[in-house]
Amino acid sequence: MTALPDPSPDRLLTVAEYAELGEPAFGYTELVEGRLLMSPSPTPRHNIASGELYVQLRPQLPGGLAVVQDVDVDLGLVPPNSPGFSRRPDLVVVDSAAVDRISEEGGMLRAAEVAVVIEIVSPSAHRIDYKHKHGEYADAGIPHYWIVDLSEPVSLVASHLASEFGYADASAVTETFATSVPFDVRLDLTQLT
Repeated sequence: MTALPDPSPDRLLTVAEYAELGEPAFGYTELVEGRLLMSPSPTPRHNIASGELYVQLRPQLPGGLAVVQDVDVDLGLVPPNSPGFSRRPDLVVVDSAAVDRISEEGGMLRAAEVAVVIEIVSPSAHRIDYKHKHGEYADAGIPHYWIVDLSEPVSLVASHLASEFGYADASAVTETFATSVPFDVRLDLTQLT
């Protein structure tokens, strides 16, 4: 991918046009309703938490699943020729075949390939993570959304698709998060900071 040529295109973008833009010189981008959103690079604390989650998740995943950090996901909320939606979660748990597909064909992950999407709350994105992405990920049909908040005490809110009306949120968990859905996993949240 090449460097982002123009941070403010003069029109709304499709997901394919967004994918062609490539990476910016700093920070990262997402696409919401065809509009390019730029965000600063994550803080070191944020990256440490993401890395620790990856390290804890990877050995617990059943065969056929992979955990991927910091990758674009086409939410598939609109037809391909319409102004699109692409988010860049901190981590996703996906079908391993999706990773192989991208290696062979290119493109980006699709929401239908994602089992769990994980966002680590940034102070500047609290509302985005808890409200906007919460709705978008549910609308995209991603079965599980975990929100990790690094404010003391570190907590995790696990949401799952409950109906066509969106996610049902469990209470925030501190210290240890354990679940058997969509797979058995135990995360030591105290190790994230």
